[in-house]
This record gives sequence, C-alpha cells and structure tokens, in this order.
Amino acid sequence: MRVISSLSLLLLLGALTIQADAAETTIPDALVAAGEKPVLTLHAEGAQVYECKAAADGKLAWAFREPIATLFTDGKTVGRHYAGPNWEHQDGSIVGGRVQGTAIGATDNDIPWLKLAVVSHRGGQGVLSDVTTVQRINTAGGKLEGACETAGQFRSVAYAADYVFLKKE
Repeated sequence: MRVISSLSLLLLLGALTIQADAAETTIPDALVAAGEKPVLTLHAEGAQVYECKAAADGKLAWAFREPIATLFTDGKTVGRHYAGPNWEHQDGSIVGGRVQGTAIGATDNDIPWLKLAVVSHRGGQGVLSDVTTVQRINTAGGKLEGACETAGQFRSVAYAADYVFLKKE
C-alpha cells in the first residue's frame, strides 16, 4: 500500500504537465476518431486492479479486473472512472465504453492507450450525454504481468491517464 501511495503522489505531481501535454499529443492511427471533435479532456489518477487467475495454460497469472480512478480538471475532482468501463461526471452524466483500438504505452510499465466506442449513456443531459468515443492517452504506470502465487489474490497498480471525450461533428 505504501508503494501505491508514493507512486500516486509522484503521478499527481506530474498531473499538470500531463494535462498540458494532452492538447499537444499526437494520436496514433489506431485511436483516431474521424469526424469527431473533443468535448472534454479529463485527467485520471487511480489504480488498475488485477486478480490472480489460472490462464489458458493452467498457470496462474495476473488478469485485469477493473479500473478505479478519480477524474480531474484543473486540479479539481469532477468525476470517477470504474468497472464497465464507465466514466461518471459530477453533473450526473455517465458513459460506458467498449475497446475498439489500442496503441502501446510509452514504457513497458504503462498500460496501453485505447479508443473506446461509447455503448451506453445514463444520467440525463450532461457534458457526457453526446459523447460517442473515449480515448485513453498519456498513460503512466498501471501494468502488472507475470505469475502470481494464489488464485483469488488481488493487486492494485497506480496509474494516470488522460481521457478525451469526443462527439460527432
């Protein structure tokens, strides 16, 4: 737990730099959302949660279970990101997504960048109500691989990312 807290603090200190970089980030071809424009970009700080499970070969390995993150804009909490995957804004609007494209993170420890099609809207008319695509970019940390010792064990790995919410033009 102490490692997660330290890593979270380091990621939080870099959050302002990452937010500034989001507007200047080159989006890989696999994540481009043609004919769509950004509605909102939120920075996320949290954890990727993994569970120890038997893989297809019968060996125990860490399997991704769910994200748990706080969403920020200008250093203020404005929402949360959780299993589904879902993104919930403080105005009550919620979107759920399904992965459509991936690109590798900057380092071996970074979770992939993603393009997710929005497959559900809930919570009425809010900032996310017209969103059709979500891009996860500028990832830092969050990756856990390899064997584990006990089935059913959980491990959380701190991560940060920017989520760009887009809608049709």
